[in-house]
Amino acid sequence: MTGALAFFGAFNPPTAAHIGLARFAMEQTGAGQVIFVPSKSVYISKSQGKELVYPDETRLNMLRRAAESRPWMRVTDRELLAPAQPRTYETLCHFREEGVTPALLMGSDKLPELEHGWLHVEEIVREFGIVCLARGGDESERLLRDDPYLRRLSGGIRVLETPEKTRFVSSTAVRERVARIRELEAQLREMVPAEILPLL
Repeated sequence: MTGALAFFGAFNPPTAAHIGLARFAMEQTGAGQVIFVPSKSVYISKSQGKELVYPDETRLNMLRRAAESRPWMRVTDRELLAPAQPRTYETLCHFREEGVTPALLMGSDKLPELEHGWLHVEEIVREFGIVCLARGGDESERLLRDDPYLRRLSGGIRVLETPEKTRFVSSTAVRERVARIRELEAQLREMVPAEILPLL
């Protein structure tokens, strides 16, 4: 069986940090690939409360474009095509049935949600394991030590301290900058004749 990291998320949009951290985790763990698993836009907007959500096809195409020059990157539309948003455990089981041995790759910001916000956590930890990307100063090691629920699972959770350059890159920051650029472009279209705009 081939070892892989399964990276679930909104990827709204995918960032250099998503890709850089995925590669970092792959190298640190010796996995053969990272499988990017984007979530449905309806799930992102309703369950995660995000206002601006790129359509499923757009986020999928962004990831596929990024994967073209990165042979270690696999992108799946499995959860996007499902009638309802699948559970993480179900998708991990599917990868295993395909002959892939996956571990769950996630950010340490998800650790506090595991007990009450996720299903099948103990099965995920026992059958697949979790690789947790920790941002400096987020106290993930302390959480795993001090929280009774997480402490019980800590043997199946591997924490990786992430490179500092990736710690302040987020999809939210990208969306904010894209909105600002579009606003400025609209203002320019009002200020400059259309024929001249491409020459600026």
